[in-house]
Amino acid sequence: MGEFLAELIGTMVLILLGNGVVANVVLKGTKGNNGGWIVITMGWGMAVFTGVIIAGPISGAHLNPAVTIGLALAGQFAWSKVAMFIVAQLIGAFLGAFLVWAFYRHHFAATEDKDAIISCFCTKPAIRKIPNNFLSELIGTFVLVFVIFYVQGACLTCDTMPDVKIGLGSVGALPVALVIVAIGLSLGGTTGYAINPARDFAPRLMHSILPIKAKGESEWSYSFVPVVAPLVGAAIAAGLYLLIS
Repeated sequence: MGEFLAELIGTMVLILLGNGVVANVVLKGTKGNNGGWIVITMGWGMAVFTGVIIAGPISGAHLNPAVTIGLALAGQFAWSKVAMFIVAQLIGAFLGAFLVWAFYRHHFAATEDKDAIISCFCTKPAIRKIPNNFLSELIGTFVLVFVIFYVQGACLTCDTMPDVKIGLGSVGALPVALVIVAIGLSLGGTTGYAINPARDFAPRLMHSILPIKAKGESEWSYSFVPVVAPLVGAAIAAGLYLLIS
């Protein structure tokens, strides 16, 4: 139960802060309106940092089904826990999206741009070319998961006491946060870098049911890209990691 709640709460905070920074930048009348892409990428990086700090000591802070499945494929996470973790991540993302709407509800009501509104929940491509969009999400997630293989479990050791290992604590969350910023700045411009099936699917579902006046369609015809492509990217990262190891 502890791991389930850690993944749920960690993912909820991830979405609250990550989609929250998008809302602050794109919704009408906010203090951060028109803050730009760098603000969004930095906000997502700090959202990941915060989520990892919360969940890391208890569940390892996957916060992402692609990470969970990638670790399982590489033999570094028990398959018996995969379903539990993914359910927790989906519920957390769903609740996080709701909190973003509740927090910015008056600004959602004042915003007439349906593209701005949906971007506060889920991703959509700058140019809709499904094969390229799929490749973008695949590559972005590959980079994320491949790095995580080398970051997870990082610790300090002492030559005179080889059996003593000290975890990095919150410092261990920083590398993943910086990778998220790097992916956003370098590879995020094509699709908005979901690189996380729960981050896109659950908030998209929330977008579809919330009573937002000018929200438009939830664009389910595109939704398979940010769900399937990250899983493929994670599988490739796991395979390459095993090959190198």
